[in-house]
Amino acid sequence: MKKPLRSLSGLIDLECAARLGSFKLAAEELFKTPAAVSQQIRNLEEELGFALFLRHPRNVELTEKGRDFAATVTRVLADLRGKAAALQDSGEENVLRISSTHSFALKWLAPRLTHFTRLHPDLDIRLDASDRVVSLEDDSVDVAIRYGGHEPGDPAVLFRERLVAVYSPDILPPGRDEFTLRDLRDLPLLDEGSNVQWHRYMEANGLPKACHHISKGYSHWGVLAQAAVAGQGVALVAYSIVYEDLRKGALRMMKGRPISYKSAYRLLNNINKDRMPKIVHFRAWLTAEVAEMERALLASTE
Repeated sequence: MKKPLRSLSGLIDLECAARLGSFKLAAEELFKTPAAVSQQIRNLEEELGFALFLRHPRNVELTEKGRDFAATVTRVLADLRGKAAALQDSGEENVLRISSTHSFALKWLAPRLTHFTRLHPDLDIRLDASDRVVSLEDDSVDVAIRYGGHEPGDPAVLFRERLVAVYSPDILPPGRDEFTLRDLRDLPLLDEGSNVQWHRYMEANGLPKACHHISKGYSHWGVLAQAAVAGQGVALVAYSIVYEDLRKGALRMMKGRPISYKSAYRLLNNINKDRMPKIVHFRAWLTAEVAEMERALLASTE
């Protein structure tokens, strides 16, 4: 009959010795004697019923079962340390950790987080702008705004992106108040690295494809938007990314039909925190801000 593990006292010694490959080095890190570390691990081995280390005169080596068990212990201890740090860090209720894609964080979220902090001044906001996918199963992130594909009817979808053509008013010739779709054939066109979307936009707006000069591509929506602000040409870009620039007048939008895009923004959160006030407040605020943005897009295309 298998015996349950009744003591956890040797797990930290195991993780440290496995990571450093030495009882002596583990003892130095843990401020113990090598003999104390060795005895803790020996007690753990006796309780488990199998050897964790092969002991050689000058070093120790994990057994096959030892490597397997040590990997699990390392992962569990990392989760425990993360949880402890989160609870120690200014109070779990008062810290909101947000992960968002780089372009969306820079061009949409960061400029309006002041609105949210005015409503909830007690919250300490931590915004991580990165395109990497983060884990929502630990306490390093509370909510994540992710960009990508989605299933029909997905309740996590914030909004489905549309592409619009925008330009800086600084590139308007003297005496002109705006560019029209017919002007596109005489202007440099900017995109996110592929002319496929420009061809879709032209088709949606009844324009010929052959006579246009698609000149430059950029790797991120945010960089593409900044190129348009700098007057490098007309950019076909995600509406959310240029929304703030349009509001401030740094960019103007062509009076054309926006085109749909395959990707959407989704709001996800740590499932264990779904009903925490900070999550509820942020979700409600973000939903309202997105609704206002979508109303502005609808009004600009009527």
